[in-house]
Amino acid sequence: MEVLRSSVAAVVFDLDGVLLESEQVWSAAKQQLSLEHGGRWTPAAEHEMLGMNSSEWSRYMREELRLTMEPQAISDAVAELVAARYREGLPLIAGADAAVRLLAGRYPLGLASSSNRHTIDLVLELTGWSPLFKATSSSEEVPAGKPAPDVYRETVRRLGAVAGTHVAVEDSGVGIQAARAAGLAVIAIPNRAYPPTGQSLREADLVLDSITELGAAIGSRATE
Repeated sequence: MEVLRSSVAAVVFDLDGVLLESEQVWSAAKQQLSLEHGGRWTPAAEHEMLGMNSSEWSRYMREELRLTMEPQAISDAVAELVAARYREGLPLIAGADAAVRLLAGRYPLGLASSSNRHTIDLVLELTGWSPLFKATSSSEEVPAGKPAPDVYRETVRRLGAVAGTHVAVEDSGVGIQAARAAGLAVIAIPNRAYPPTGQSLREADLVLDSITELGAAIGSRATE
C-alpha cells in the first residue's frame, strides 16, 4: 500500500480531525460563548465555520450570530474554552501519537492548522510533539483560512527547500482543497463527524480508513 515512497520530501499534518477529535470541542465552545453573550446558534453555523481562520470565524460569530463582543475578544474567549477542555483531557485520535512518532523518524513533519497559535502550542506541549515538528503554521498567521492554500504554502515555506513531494494528511473537504491548491499530494482520512463529499475525496491521491494505516501508506525513505 506504499505511495510516493521515493519522492516524499515532508509530511504535513492537519490537526483538528486528523490528530485530534476536536471539531466538536471547537463547535461546543463557540456555541457556549455565543449563547452566554447574547448571540444565537444555528445548525448551519458549525459547518459554515469549518476551515475558517480565527479572524474569519470570529467575524462570522459577530456578524451572523450577533455577538456584541469584538472579533479578537471572541477569538480569545473561544480559544481559552478549548484550551481548558484540552487540559482536562486531550481528545487524541486513536493511533495519532504512534503515527506522528513513526513518521517523524522518516521525514520532516509540518503542521498546517486552522487552530489558533497558542492552541497549537498547547497541543504540542501536552503531547510532547514539539521536537517532532520542524514547522507549524496557524491559519491566523496567513491572509485566509482553508480552502485557501495559504496555511499550507506557509508551512512548506517554513519547512525549507527539500527535493520531492510534500504530502498533506487531511480529513475535510476544505482541507483537501487547500492542500491541493498549494501543490501538495493529499492523503485523506475522512472525518466521520463532518465527512467530505465524494467529489472532495476524488481530489485526494489516497483515501485511508484510519490514521493507523498512514505509516504503511507513506512507507519509509527509499535510501533506508
